[in-house]
Amino acid sequence: MICYRHADPRLPFLAETEAQPPARWHGAGEGPVQYLSDTPDGAWAELLRHEEIRSAEDLAEVRRALWAVEVPGGEAWEEPRLPPATLAGGPGSYPACREEARRIRAGGAAGLAAPSAALRPGEAGGWRVDRGLVPGEARDARTIALFGRRPDLRGWAATAAGRPREDLLPRVRHLGR
Repeated sequence: MICYRHADPRLPFLAETEAQPPARWHGAGEGPVQYLSDTPDGAWAELLRHEEIRSAEDLAEVRRALWAVEVPGGEAWEEPRLPPATLAGGPGSYPACREEARRIRAGGAAGLAAPSAALRPGEAGGWRVDRGLVPGEARDARTIALFGRRPDLRGWAATAAGRPREDLLPRVRHLGR
C-alpha cells in the first residue's frame, strides 16, 4: 500500500524518538507514531487543518515535502471503536483517541486505521481526465497511525518543497475557531 505524509523538508519523513510532540493517537512520551494518509489530499489536509491555513494567501507560503511511503500489506491494523464526532474532533477529543490507541497497542496491533479527521467525508476522490480535469468519484480518506519506529518503510519524495492545490481549502474539516 502506498500512503502519503507531509514533512518539514529539512527532516526525515518518519519520527524516530519518543520526543515526538503529542498528537491525536499518542500522548507525550508515547511516540513515535507514524501518521500517514491514504491519499495526498489527506496528507495535505492534515497540514492545513493543524496550521489553520484557510486562505489562498496563507497557502502560497506553504513549503513542505510530500512523501509517498510504501507500507507492507498484511499488518494488523485495528479500527478505533469511537464515535464519528470523536474521530473527527479537535484537540478536545484527543484524550479519548489516545486512550483508544493505548488499548489497540496493548492488544498487539501494529497500528490503526481511522477515518481522516482533516478531510471532509467524500472529498478524497482525486481527479480524472475526461475531456479535461474532472473530480473523481467521492470516497472517504483514511489515516493510518503506525506504532513505533519503522526503519522498514521506504519513502520517495513526491515533492521537496511544495503545497497543495487551492481547491483543497474548502474540502478541509478545519478546527472550529
